[in-house]
Amino acid sequence: MIDRIHHTGFTVSSLDEALRFWVDVLGFEVAVRDDLPRGEFVEEVTGVRGADLAIAMVTGPGHIVELIEYRGVAQQRLDARPCDIGAAHVAFFVDDIEQVLARVRSSGWSALGRVQHVASGPWAGTQVAYIRGPDGIFIELMQPNDPPAAS
Repeated sequence: MIDRIHHTGFTVSSLDEALRFWVDVLGFEVAVRDDLPRGEFVEEVTGVRGADLAIAMVTGPGHIVELIEYRGVAQQRLDARPCDIGAAHVAFFVDDIEQVLARVRSSGWSALGRVQHVASGPWAGTQVAYIRGPDGIFIELMQPNDPPAAS
């Protein structure tokens, strides 16, 4: 059985470009950066023959993201939409959703729509928005509703 979650991984076209987004825009910190040479280890783990990898593990509050650039193999760029089968996203709580969106926009990336407020249920009042980062990676931003004032 699964014991706990370690990280979420994304394949990127440029590790340097991805790090600019995850570190400079979203505020994650680089924990590990390494190159994995072509060979049996990479091939057996990934199932991709002939690749070598440039990887970085970036840490944010409560989560690790692994960014992987495959080198030496042909790649396909996916232009998925959130509704496409196999598309994935990672969601992060933020203190100020508008501030994060402003940073995202000023860095050349975009939100997929306008901020919305959850109308009902356990997340009622939470503000949410999807952004699309480099290489089409979907990220959901969630700003929880302020807790009621104590009386």
